[in-house]
Amino acid sequence: MVKYRVSIDIGGTFTDLVALSEESGEVLDIKIPSTPKEPARAVIRTFREFFKRTSDVEVSIVIHATTIATNVLLGQLNLELPKSALIATKGFRDIIEIGRQNRHQIYNLFIQKPQKLIPRIFRFEVEERIGPKGEILTPLNKNQVRSLMPKLERENIESVAVALLFSYINQVHEHEIEKILRKALPKIHVSLSSEIAPEYREYERTSTAVVNAVLMPTISGYLDDLQRDIRKLGVKAPLCIMQSDGGIATKNTVTKKPVGMIESGPAAGVIASAYYGKLLGIENILSFDMGGTTAKAGAIRDATPEVVSEYEVAGKVHSGRIIKGSGYPVRAQFMDLAECSAGGGTIVWVDSGNALQVGPISAGAEPGPACYGKGGEQPTVTDANVVLGRLNPEYLLGGDMKIHPDLSEKAISKEVCEKIPLELAEAAAGIIRITNSAMAKILRIVSVERGYDPRDFVLVCFGGAGPMHGCALAEELSLTKIVVPHNPGLFSAHGLLTADFKYNFVRAIMKLMDEIEVKEVETVFQEFAIKGAKLLKKQRVPKANMRFISQMDLRYLGQSYELTIPTSAPFTEDVLRQTVENFHKKHTATYGYAVRDEPVELVNVRLMTTGLVEKPKLKGEPLQRENPPKEAVISKRKVFFEQNAEYISTPIYIRKKLKAGNSIHGPAVIEQYDATTVVYPNWVAEIGRFGNIILSIKTGDH
Repeated sequence: MVKYRVSIDIGGTFTDLVALSEESGEVLDIKIPSTPKEPARAVIRTFREFFKRTSDVEVSIVIHATTIATNVLLGQLNLELPKSALIATKGFRDIIEIGRQNRHQIYNLFIQKPQKLIPRIFRFEVEERIGPKGEILTPLNKNQVRSLMPKLERENIESVAVALLFSYINQVHEHEIEKILRKALPKIHVSLSSEIAPEYREYERTSTAVVNAVLMPTISGYLDDLQRDIRKLGVKAPLCIMQSDGGIATKNTVTKKPVGMIESGPAAGVIASAYYGKLLGIENILSFDMGGTTAKAGAIRDATPEVVSEYEVAGKVHSGRIIKGSGYPVRAQFMDLAECSAGGGTIVWVDSGNALQVGPISAGAEPGPACYGKGGEQPTVTDANVVLGRLNPEYLLGGDMKIHPDLSEKAISKEVCEKIPLELAEAAAGIIRITNSAMAKILRIVSVERGYDPRDFVLVCFGGAGPMHGCALAEELSLTKIVVPHNPGLFSAHGLLTADFKYNFVRAIMKLMDEIEVKEVETVFQEFAIKGAKLLKKQRVPKANMRFISQMDLRYLGQSYELTIPTSAPFTEDVLRQTVENFHKKHTATYGYAVRDEPVELVNVRLMTTGLVEKPKLKGEPLQRENPPKEAVISKRKVFFEQNAEYISTPIYIRKKLKAGNSIHGPAVIEQYDATTVVYPNWVAEIGRFGNIILSIKTGDH
């Protein structure tokens, strides 16, 4: 019996399954259209297809990435938000609505705030008070808490968030409320702010607990149903979920803290890029993922993905940036990503001023782009690529999906050319230019706006549509090297197989570094390490594969925000002094100055616990410096390139016929099962030893 590790990534347009043989290293790739209204249905279909292609197999682990959490918050699942309640300290039930007074549209007098996740009628107050040092000023009124139980039951409340003042210092009252809730309503979901986000800033902590509470019923139901359906197929393997920080966790862990998986899908692509970079010896990478609905960019610097500790979910995005105050703040570890509505299925339209617009609405999987022939009549980015000859005009997915170029031409002619005096090719090229401009912005956000020079990075392009746009984006940012992975359309699913188990712990300290006791801090780190080791042991991670990274959130006294600084174990006086020095250096790098005579405050201590998993063993091939075999060229067709402003007769290569070391001079198009790579006229493509395509700009053309 052959054992396989299986990963599944649900995207807006396609659902991908990648199965890795633990013995031979053989990889099976399966890609089918997503089912947005019932995402689990597509997952089961991919499993059935997997079993059709194999026999006598056993699945050892299932790793899943999904955007279901984001979809719930955006209301995209045709489901109402679960009925939830909030229990807060007396006088503080409106903190979730007052927030920070951020106005995401400064000059709009009729601004609409984000949808209330919990209406005021279901936000309750209880008498209790804990002081800023953790002292109990007013004991919890337990009778008052018990009096809420009949109302919660009568209103069919499914989930409760508990967020009390200063509970991050002393959790006793929140735990007492939890005991009362679980005794009176055993089936109710409970989200404690002191467990979900044990950090100061009551608004962000409350918001995180509320978002977690709202997600718990849907996510737990979805994962329970998915696991049950998978087991009906004979798969008894544990189900693990990709988290927003790029680590994986068990289903039970994620069910209790679903707020940690909101950006599950996009994180997988960044992890895959980091793994690929290590294989190729590349430390600085711009990760670019263009799928059917959106395009996403991330940065990997010194072989480490960039991570942030606060994110605003389900908010509005402008030019790739999340608009502060338009969504729900969440205190958790997230990949530092920028995103824009520029996917293959993004709809093209003409506004009232006769200006060509791309997005933000997507045709998704149903009905999809016009060329799919599933009833879509509005033009999309994919339709523009079909008209320009960049996509195969007959089929995609190796022939599994038929393409109708006449429908693409009809849609662009009707919705664009009849409204703007443009020829068909001009309109399609304009669509691509606008799309590329939007995507170049998000790449600048994760590089230039973070203080990095994009020219020091290599662009890794993936997603079903990413390799078609890579050359244009590289030229826009003055990059000279691009890497296209072996299976770009399934790259995020491949990334799931490279992800490690990861658990993050945090505790608020709120003391000056001159005043802290090093033994006290070391005790906290050791306590976290014991907890992390227990969790990893349950996943059968050997002790030799466990890693612990200590960190501190530091700031100058009086500052509003802090910087996260790595530190060492064991934590000693010497380590303390070095950590403070490293804070001054990072402050200089981030803000341009340091104030060494100002007191430094320790806000939080963190411990990142990682359980290393065995990575896929990719088989490298020896490089053969020779021209591609004749059978690799399957045809020629006319392809439109912006530089030439005309169609050029272009050779079409089939990727599986290319060998390591083969070089292809642009213009060229390389087709494969899950993606298409467009090589611009001034670029050269070389097949790497792992089957990857390395694109380099021709000498003298940059």
